[in-house]
Amino acid sequence: MNSETKQAETTSPKVDAKFEEGGAITKIQSSEQSQERWQQIIDQVLQILSELPAYIGGFFADYQKPILTIVFIITAAISLKVMLAVLDAINDVPLLAPTFELIGIAYTAWFVNRYLLRAENRQELSSQFNSLKNKILGEGNF
Repeated sequence: MNSETKQAETTSPKVDAKFEEGGAITKIQSSEQSQERWQQIIDQVLQILSELPAYIGGFFADYQKPILTIVFIITAAISLKVMLAVLDAINDVPLLAPTFELIGIAYTAWFVNRYLLRAENRQELSSQFNSLKNKILGEGNF
């Protein structure tokens, strides 16, 4: 043997272990005790679940405006994504996009001719707009 290994063996600490009596790792519970424990757990879960609607209702009552704002923002974002996807799909169909452009140009020309060229037609459009505004916002607003 090496002199280094002899030195390491002589300087290493030694531990003496004495086992006088064995200890129990776990106690085996009787079936009644385990059933009682399970019943306690089930009672706690049922109590939490029975209080859940009141908790959720109180939370919604306290934070109704921010929750609705977040829901509206998410809904608007999803609607915008869907609308853009539909428009992209329509643009991919041959001759459909140019047809819609021609329809839009024709409607714009009709609208200008019908409502914007003559003064009495502009007044008619203005009165229709004001009546619609009054129906939506109520009388006496603005």
